Amino acid sequence: MTNLTFLEWCELLSYVVTIVGLPFAIVVFLIEQRKERKNEEEEIFQRLSDEYREFLKLVLDNSDLSLLRQEGAQRDLSEEQKERRLAIFGILVSLFERAFLLVYEEDMDKQTRRLWQSWEDYILEWLRRADFRGALPNLLEGEDEDFTQYLRGMLDREKARAPVGTAPSTVAAAGDKTR
Repeated sequence: MTNLTFLEWCELLSYVVTIVGLPFAIVVFLIEQRKERKNEEEEIFQRLSDEYREFLKLVLDNSDLSLLRQEGAQRDLSEEQKERRLAIFGILVSLFERAFLLVYEEDMDKQTRRLWQSWEDYILEWLRRADFRGALPNLLEGEDEDFTQYLRGMLDREKARAPVGTAPSTVAAAGDKTR
């Protein structure tokens, strides 16, 4: 190799840095972007979980409504209690919709599917309550159409899963309501 001047050495080194360094920098950038996206998804899930925990505190603060019992209240509720229960159900549907919009995707990766499965379990738990199903048609008015269709699909699956003759008529009413 011929004697290279200082400027020629610098130029040669700049080519080496460009050839090796640029692809390396792109790979590092993509890895960092993926980490950041995963952290954002986990942060969203954590915030939603915190909101659900706050919702459960609200349910505990209104224990006279028997919202933690799967079968609902064992006695008739007053008009004021019915109104509070409906408001709490409205908060719950809004929380479910927010979770749906922020987490649910048609083609989820394994991590997102795992996060969504928790929310699907919460939704199913509430859909199994006759009082919640009875209030659902009115609560879904004005909600996101994809969310509404998803919830109605869950209602239909739950109705099909229930033994014959045990599914309350409110399941059918909530699932058949159209806008």
